[in-house]
Amino acid sequence: MIGYLAIFILVMAVSTYTILKIQQFNKITRYILAVDGRFLEYEKKLADSILSQSRFERKFILTKDQAFYDQFLSGKEDFLKIFTKITALADTPFRKDGLDTLKKQFEEYQSLLDEEIKLIRASRDYPKRRYEHEKEKRVDAILKELEKLEVHSQQDIAQRIEMLGEAGSSARQMAIGMAITAIVLGLFTSFFITRSIARPLKVLVDKTRDISNGVFESQLNISSPPEVSELAKALNMMCEKLRALDKMKSDFFASMSHELRTPLTSIKEGVSLLQDGVGGSVSDKQRRLLTILTQEANRLIGLVNSLLDLSKMEAGMMSYTFETVNLAPLVERATIEMVPLVESRKIRLERKGFEALPLIRMDKERILQALRNLIGNAVKFTPDGGRVMISARQASQGVEVSVADTGPGIPPEKLMTIFDKYQQAGAAGSYKMKGTGLGLSIAKHVISSHGGRIWAESKAGEGSTFIFVLPV
Repeated sequence: MIGYLAIFILVMAVSTYTILKIQQFNKITRYILAVDGRFLEYEKKLADSILSQSRFERKFILTKDQAFYDQFLSGKEDFLKIFTKITALADTPFRKDGLDTLKKQFEEYQSLLDEEIKLIRASRDYPKRRYEHEKEKRVDAILKELEKLEVHSQQDIAQRIEMLGEAGSSARQMAIGMAITAIVLGLFTSFFITRSIARPLKVLVDKTRDISNGVFESQLNISSPPEVSELAKALNMMCEKLRALDKMKSDFFASMSHELRTPLTSIKEGVSLLQDGVGGSVSDKQRRLLTILTQEANRLIGLVNSLLDLSKMEAGMMSYTFETVNLAPLVERATIEMVPLVESRKIRLERKGFEALPLIRMDKERILQALRNLIGNAVKFTPDGGRVMISARQASQGVEVSVADTGPGIPPEKLMTIFDKYQQAGAAGSYKMKGTGLGLSIAKHVISSHGGRIWAESKAGEGSTFIFVLPV
């Protein structure tokens, strides 16, 4: 509203200034036409009138014809009417003084002519040359004064035209300045308005993306238009409820896992005692059943331990012991643990690039846990006779480790959610092996806690590659 109001005020200012300038132009133009133009016209009529009077009075003096005298009187009457009109237009001291001088000279001219006519009608002798000279002198003075007034009027007109030019130039400069200001203000206002809407929306999009990734911690506190602010508040309330639900779920799994671990351990130990013959001799069939029970108990204990670890990581309660060590021995240890499974399925497990890596500050047990999950995951989804390649290289951001398999790959729609809890990486036709869906999520938490990042790359039918980077 403020931005639009500023533009509106500027437009109104430009319009008002333009109207005032147009009024000024009209005023000066009307003045030139109504005053200066008419003044010049009356000056010419006065000059013509005095010359006409001079001709008729000379003809009357020579011929004594009354018709010429009547024409003289008619010219005199016209002169006086025009003089009255031009006097009304006199708006400057120069014009007023000039007309006063002209009136005085005209009165003297009329006075000389009246005296001469009286002498003529009385049939008396008089100095004709002197009267003629004096009358010509007064007529010349009148014409000269009219010429002065004409020059002055022309100068006034030129001055007013110059004023029009200056006013036009000033108006043009002002209009250009205001137009540039309006454009700049319009662009700035548009940028500000767009930014005030786009920036909060971008924050909301980022927050929505975080929510989709299971991050409910941060609160949105953005300066934005009321409608967007209401949306941000609603999103904050949703985050609070999701966070509460997520905490409730994590607490439930942690409590359940803790309660399950003790009886599962007891079951495992009981089965082990039975296998050792503590309760009596065991037949081959019973031993096979006890072996299956042992494997399932170990799987359940592993699931419980994974749930407990993940709950601690999500709650920020997992403890880490950092030390500066080499990554190569940990990778070797993780691959050795996979040898029995790899050999039984004729999978080639290869390593390269671990010879000259720099030392890394890390928690060995947690990084080993992440390596086990990534390598184990690759082996699970690699078909018999396939290959798993573990490679490392020094990158600009630290040490980059990749685990690549020759499995069926990961569908593109799962690449963004593969590190979420309970998500399976397998595609249709992958090797059938049970999993908890927690390994990749734990690996992500471990790598993130070390200041690194982890991601997956895959193409359908061409295997998958899991990559993580640890800072040096």
